[in-house]
Amino acid sequence: MPLPFGAAALAAAQPPLALKTVAEGVLAFEGVVELETPRNEGAVANLGVVVGDDAVAVIDSGGSVVQAKALIAAIAKATAKPVRYLVNTHMHPDHIFGNAAFRDIGATIVGHRNLPRALAARGPYYLQSYREQLGPALMTGVEIVPPSVLVEDTMQLDLGGRKLELKAWPAAHTDNDLTVHDPESGTLFAGDLVFVKHLPIVDGSLLGWMRQMDQLAAIPASRVLPGHGPVPSLWPEALAGERRYFEALAADLRKAIAAGTPMAEAAKTAGQSEAGNWELFDAYNGRNATTAYAELEWE
Repeated sequence: MPLPFGAAALAAAQPPLALKTVAEGVLAFEGVVELETPRNEGAVANLGVVVGDDAVAVIDSGGSVVQAKALIAAIAKATAKPVRYLVNTHMHPDHIFGNAAFRDIGATIVGHRNLPRALAARGPYYLQSYREQLGPALMTGVEIVPPSVLVEDTMQLDLGGRKLELKAWPAAHTDNDLTVHDPESGTLFAGDLVFVKHLPIVDGSLLGWMRQMDQLAAIPASRVLPGHGPVPSLWPEALAGERRYFEALAADLRKAIAAGTPMAEAAKTAGQSEAGNWELFDAYNGRNATTAYAELEWE
């Protein structure tokens, strides 16, 4: 089948993104493990593509319309099948700022039941923050485009001879995390419920994330595309680092709370035993500790 109207011209006008083959019919872009900057064009998140007999599903749209158009161009180079679905794994800009490009080629955008509310609340801040961080050129065409199909609990997407299993999770990395499992290839697209190499970021619930580890690990996949880090990574082995970090962070914060240590002081020391195991540790650990302290105070 040809690309939807307008998509062929859009793809032809944009140099394609470099994709790697992860499994039969599964392609991925591996983002850099860095903070978003004009130099890396905000392309820090991992993005996935699954090709069925009839259609294509894309998992996350990237950190700009520029990146999304390059992804569309790469898909057009790999297959003539249309992009039927774009799945957003959660609300953060590096995963959803390319949504407008996929809307414009006719893809149905799918997300967690909480995602529209989260985007309405955070969207204006994200637009302003990224404009300051990346500059106006990379923000060209970026809009807050919410999903039109919402996953309440679980859902299947049929690509023709290939069905993807979507699951909406309780609060963890955010309160709108969604995973995509492709049973045919044994590939799990975990979004930011899984970080490898890049320090995990808690923007939802540390305790919720820890409680979900066993259920996540039980997903019968053999490989995972984490939201950030090497693509692919072994599953469920990829969860080991997160478990260790969260346990260390929670233990340190519980001790600090019991001792009456103020939040600001506890955030300087909690989780420091893990500093050598992660990139971007100094950028995010203090923020994680502050978020988790407020939650653990009320255990």
